Amino acid sequence: MGSDAMAVFDRRLVRRHRARAAKVLEHHDFLFTDVAERLADRLADTTRRFPRALDLGCHGGELARTLGGRGGIEWLVQSDVAPAMAQRAGTCALAADEEALPFASASFDLVMSNLSLHWVNDLPGALLQIRQALKPDGLFLASLFGGETLRELRTILLEAELEVEGGVAPRVSPFTEIRDAGGLLQRAGFALPVVDRDEITVTYPDALALMRDLRGMGETNAVSERRRGFSRRETLLRATALYQTRFGQSDGRIPATFQVIYLTAWSPHSSQQKPLRPGSAKARLAAALGAEEQATGDTIPIPAAPSR
Repeated sequence: MGSDAMAVFDRRLVRRHRARAAKVLEHHDFLFTDVAERLADRLADTTRRFPRALDLGCHGGELARTLGGRGGIEWLVQSDVAPAMAQRAGTCALAADEEALPFASASFDLVMSNLSLHWVNDLPGALLQIRQALKPDGLFLASLFGGETLRELRTILLEAELEVEGGVAPRVSPFTEIRDAGGLLQRAGFALPVVDRDEITVTYPDALALMRDLRGMGETNAVSERRRGFSRRETLLRATALYQTRFGQSDGRIPATFQVIYLTAWSPHSSQQKPLRPGSAKARLAAALGAEEQATGDTIPIPAAPSR
């Protein structure tokens, strides 16, 4: 479990948001389904089979419905921090917290997580537990929201609150930056980490419709230092007007950006490729490039710039 010093998110509130969203998720799960398809495509890129798999943070079971036999999965366990979501996901589902996994070491050939790990306080600790739950040479495949997610909403809420209330409080959760993701995987002991990203733009009639959709997804603010109580009506109305002014499109709709970071890594195994020792290369880069090799510290003459 993360220490109190690392409690950026109120995990009990995350659980309550998920439980509330479980009642209406079928009207708001399009993003979970879209990204689940992208994860499943990445799984299809490998020829390996993964008989025992875990869907960590399963929401309503979107990933399970999307897999369609990809990955050779024979037994899929689904888990979510909210019991109501796990119940919605269907068979072989349980409530489990990503910060305290209940699974024995080397339980799974594959662990997947679709748009859930961005709510974890101690992400390095959660990744370490995931790696321990994998068998040697097991695959970890995940998506989570990145730092550019909801950049438009972040901007207008800050401006509206400053203008109307004279101060600001955290209203949009902080997200992992892509530049940090690879290091987190290595820190957790994973091998062969790969990180990439997508940007998905969704349009809405107005900012209030976006906020209603986030609520229906269970993705509303759960920052521990958030302002308690309801947002002031004047602030929300000003935010709606600012969103339209700053980001409104010609058809009157407003865009919302969701940056999705994808993590791919393997539990270490002796059969995996290893990086070569420094100096062990058998061919020179200069020869491959058809260039002249210069010793370290030598000065390379630069030709004079052409006259104009």
